[in-house]
Amino acid sequence: MTQIKIILILFLTIISCNEKSNKIDFSETDISVIEIETTSEMETDNSTPKSYLALGDSYTIGQSVPEKDRFPVQLVNDLNTKNYNFNAPKIIAQTGWTTGELKNAILQENISEKYDLVTLLIGVNNQFRGNSIDVFRTEFIELLNLAITFSGNNPENIIVISIPDWGVSPYAAGEDKDKISKEIDIFNTIKKEETLKMNIKFVDITTISRQALNKNQYFASDGLHFSGEMHQLWVDEIINNFN
Repeated sequence: MTQIKIILILFLTIISCNEKSNKIDFSETDISVIEIETTSEMETDNSTPKSYLALGDSYTIGQSVPEKDRFPVQLVNDLNTKNYNFNAPKIIAQTGWTTGELKNAILQENISEKYDLVTLLIGVNNQFRGNSIDVFRTEFIELLNLAITFSGNNPENIIVISIPDWGVSPYAAGEDKDKISKEIDIFNTIKKEETLKMNIKFVDITTISRQALNKNQYFASDGLHFSGEMHQLWVDEIINNFN
């Protein structure tokens, strides 16, 4: 009987140890599942749609072209084909605006949101009206500082775009085209200088716009503003410089 009791006690002890061992294994498996679920949640967070703020004048609002042909809209569409997942752009732009008028309009918006992408294309109306270069520089710097604020203080999220050359347009027939081009170059030089000082990307579309000379397909029906086809060329250049 004593031997039987000893054997029974040993048998029960072995079973107990196996049960404890099984419980420990199950616990480790459970922790592994939690880690997988956490990784899945992080991936979902990374897929959150990105926001885009486009600041400018007639070239940004797409004067005389359909909404779908505006360069900010085309830019979002093209970026999304590359899995960037942007929402539709918020556009603050109006035909005829100078740097000062854009700044005032932005301040009236009371923007509090931070954007994943901010583009700034402004200056043609400063040139068109013959406004002061020094005033332009001051106001442009103010716009850059606002753009930095809207980007969450991340200059890498900002793209400044050069002024297209309207001197090549049918509207400019009879105008001094060389004078227009030289003045636009001066304004663009200031834009590039101040942009690079703040470690912000500067994309040159002026050269591309000049390819439109005597090519009607690159102009809208008003003969002054550029067509959706030209806006697409700008988008291609912006994407080439993206990230």
